[in-house]
Amino acid sequence: MCKTLAFSPCPNDTFIFDAMVHHKIPTEPYCYEVSYLDVQQLNNAAKNYQFDITKLSYFAASQLLDKYQILTSGSALGFGCGPLLISLKNYTTDDLKNLKIAIPGKNTTANFLLQYAFHEAVHTEEMLFSDIEDAVITGRVDAGLIIHENRFTYFKKGLQKIADLGEIWEDKTGFPIPLGCIAVKRNLPVEEKRAINHHIRESIRFAFQNPEDSTSYVKCYSQELDDDVIKAHINLYVNAYSEDLGTTGKNTILHMFEKIGLSPNNLNEDWIFVS
Repeated sequence: MCKTLAFSPCPNDTFIFDAMVHHKIPTEPYCYEVSYLDVQQLNNAAKNYQFDITKLSYFAASQLLDKYQILTSGSALGFGCGPLLISLKNYTTDDLKNLKIAIPGKNTTANFLLQYAFHEAVHTEEMLFSDIEDAVITGRVDAGLIIHENRFTYFKKGLQKIADLGEIWEDKTGFPIPLGCIAVKRNLPVEEKRAINHHIRESIRFAFQNPEDSTSYVKCYSQELDDDVIKAHINLYVNAYSEDLGTTGKNTILHMFEKIGLSPNNLNEDWIFVS
């Protein structure tokens, strides 16, 4: 049985899925047909129910719970890993209401965290996450919301941080930062959904036990080829919450969904999550 699987080409995702898609762990009778898409492309594809299993921003997942459930394995969730708001000029948060800000997508968790922290930041423009730094440098926009590898390298281009949106979330809520999840089509048989979740968990465990084994695969798709940057990226976004959300992880997501405005009737663990 072949399932369609979509995730980003970023190091954290390729590190997680390497063993699963390259048959380093047993997945029979399932196989996985992989597509690599940018985060906003993944969010948009899920609206059309395109993939059996897909990476999603947690904000996008909150809008698609009629179609998808969240697997308890595969998430990007943690402390100190949130998106950064950066600029070329010496702006402060007081300037945000007047700034044109590049974002990696309206339905991304990054944009949710921007609005959560600064509701006055209303002048936004969507673009591919990897284009945001250059848009700031060339003056197309005043500021940019950066994610993934860019948070490790932006300062090398003369850019400066206006705010760490993950830090603001942590200070206000005490919860880790909920960035992205792996979701599965709700209408798949429950035994299939559980098997997929198990494969992802085992793939992560293999990656933790054999961290160098995925190097060539990760570097093949990474925007940044510096080994130290790649390692820092993986260490930041792949952690114990990736292996299993656990009670704290689930409570984090439920709190976020409540802030987004989901009905209390929809904040049911068994309806949202697959273990």
